[in-house]
Amino acid sequence: MNSNDYNSYLNLKGNKTVDFALSEIKFWQNKYDKSPTQTSYLNKIAAYYSLLFEQTGNIEDLHKAENLLIESNKKLNYKDVGSLRSLARNYITQHRFKEALTLAEKAYQIGEKLHETHKLLFDVQMELGNYEKAKESLKAIYDINDFDYLIRLAKWNDHKGDLNTAISIMENASRMTEKLDNKSLMTWSYSNLGDMYGHAGKINDSYDYYLKTLNLDSNNSFALKGLAWIAFSHEKNTKEAKRILEIVSKKHNSPDFYLLKAEVAEYEKDFASQKKYLHDYFMMLDSNNYGVMYNKYNALLFSEENKKLDEAFKIANQEISNRPTPQSYDLLAWAYFKNGESEKALKIVNEHVVKKSFEPEVMFHLASIYKANNLLNEVKPIKKELESSIFELGPNMSAKIQSL
Repeated sequence: MNSNDYNSYLNLKGNKTVDFALSEIKFWQNKYDKSPTQTSYLNKIAAYYSLLFEQTGNIEDLHKAENLLIESNKKLNYKDVGSLRSLARNYITQHRFKEALTLAEKAYQIGEKLHETHKLLFDVQMELGNYEKAKESLKAIYDINDFDYLIRLAKWNDHKGDLNTAISIMENASRMTEKLDNKSLMTWSYSNLGDMYGHAGKINDSYDYYLKTLNLDSNNSFALKGLAWIAFSHEKNTKEAKRILEIVSKKHNSPDFYLLKAEVAEYEKDFASQKKYLHDYFMMLDSNNYGVMYNKYNALLFSEENKKLDEAFKIANQEISNRPTPQSYDLLAWAYFKNGESEKALKIVNEHVVKKSFEPEVMFHLASIYKANNLLNEVKPIKKELESSIFELGPNMSAKIQSL
């Protein structure tokens, strides 16, 4: 990494996208105040509040969007498929997946614009772990020349553990956006490719695509966070990682940054700072209404602190109720493992996790549970796989993987 490549993005004053969203909110609010029967104006205002949330991380903007969309749907008697889908997408962002599914199914029953509703159904069913139903919706939107189909096909292949195919499909989708010269879709596909290349260990490609993202969207916090992760996980340059995180976290106020800062502090063996950042993380959750959005992180953190295992069990079970995915069952199995109940943990992963998730973090938990149950032949191939995923997992995991 060369800081000259991205310093200009870190030193930006202001955010043009935020300014634009605020001016559009004001414009459409004035129009709505004059014509309160024009429900479509509410949806436009909601869309710009959602854009504000993406840019700043301010959860209140997401809730404002939700309230406007609820108002819009009430006025339309929950019979407008576009408004139903918009509210469902808001709920997906909030991890309220069952509520999102109810709205998606309502839109499907109305029967208009089913192609768009199938895209939403695919997204929701994937989040809920209903993979066969997701596959049905994917088949229903089949069109090799459609960007929305390609990005979902990429997600499907990634879910199956075929990252190389997922990347190849996403590259095709990215080229499509370039032909269309669609800036927002280009930004989205570039940032996702940056992430996927990182997972595949192609760090230079990851770096290049994060820079391409920033060239289109100078304040893109996902890409800037990606650069911080490369500095930390690949280059072990904690000073640069901290510099980037400090600047970005002031622009995009999200609990994620405290977790990343805590991870860097742990690597530096600065345990006082690590403790402070985790405290700040929980304080931020307490003072804002994030709902269940950070359940996964909380369950894992509470599992690591053996005094709070009751909380870990509670959250894991809540997650299974909300979204019975392999990842949710992994949280429960990990809590049992940390509680010294390795056989219970093994039973859960055998039933709900094995060959159903290929995420490195889940695979590390699986290998640890196998080892505790003396299934050493099962550990070896996973350990080899994990060694090639060390960039994604982070340097703090290196010693843990070696000890498997």
